[in-house]
Amino acid sequence: MRSREYGPDLTPPWKKQGPAPEVPAEPDLVVEEVGSGFCGAVIRCEKTAQGPTVTLEDRFGKHRVFPMEPRGFLLEGRVVTLVRPSAATGVPRAEARGSAPARTASGSIAVPGARARVARAGRIYVEGRHDAELVERVWGDDLRIEGVVVEYLEGIDDLPAIVRDFSPGPDARLGVLVDHLVPGSKESRIAAQVTDAHTLVVGHPYIDIWEAVKPSSVGIPGWPSVPRGQDWKTGVCRALGWPENTGAAWKQRILGPVRSYKDLEPTLLGRVEELIDFVTAP
Repeated sequence: MRSREYGPDLTPPWKKQGPAPEVPAEPDLVVEEVGSGFCGAVIRCEKTAQGPTVTLEDRFGKHRVFPMEPRGFLLEGRVVTLVRPSAATGVPRAEARGSAPARTASGSIAVPGARARVARAGRIYVEGRHDAELVERVWGDDLRIEGVVVEYLEGIDDLPAIVRDFSPGPDARLGVLVDHLVPGSKESRIAAQVTDAHTLVVGHPYIDIWEAVKPSSVGIPGWPSVPRGQDWKTGVCRALGWPENTGAAWKQRILGPVRSYKDLEPTLLGRVEELIDFVTAP
């Protein structure tokens, strides 16, 4: 869900721009196909009679094959052209292209010795402390370089008033990440009330940010279903046989194992990158 004004030209921005940078479709690279919105990790690249294709796997394990067309994918919120990785026989890829640059936990190229930028007037708001801690764990280095501060709200019931109090503007954009932003949810009805042109509200489908961490990273087969009426986090701990201390469960069992973007679901990755791009746009 977006909260911004549109002009008469509804052509998507990714169709208007010029050539996009070429990015090798390395295994596990997480991208979003611009036409369908399908988000997943690269599984393989193949040659076909119609041209090269790339196979992506989403968080449910579903595979889809897409042609590697120019400007066909989004990487960290930016339009790119995927190309087949170079293969140097008998030589590891990193050696074939020289020393590979260091990367941050979000997958961005690291800038050694870079100082944190003075904080921008713009902000990113997330719902709770756990959301903020997860964003810091994966995007902290990027946010400091960009001068973006992330704050948590302890819920979004008063989001329209919070946006009005913030008074967003061209030089103070506001991005909001909402949990469980799906059609018909309470969160979707609240988000729909935000119509400020300098505010972008996006969300993920998970009941709580815990679910945005891949079960494989946590060491569980999947996130359990919690009956309605129960506190979701407490229900998860109970179902998994963990002590019913949600703070300890988050710190030790869920956030603790997260090392990079590869530990998170692609649906969350795309939305956070979108918010960072929005609040840092010129």
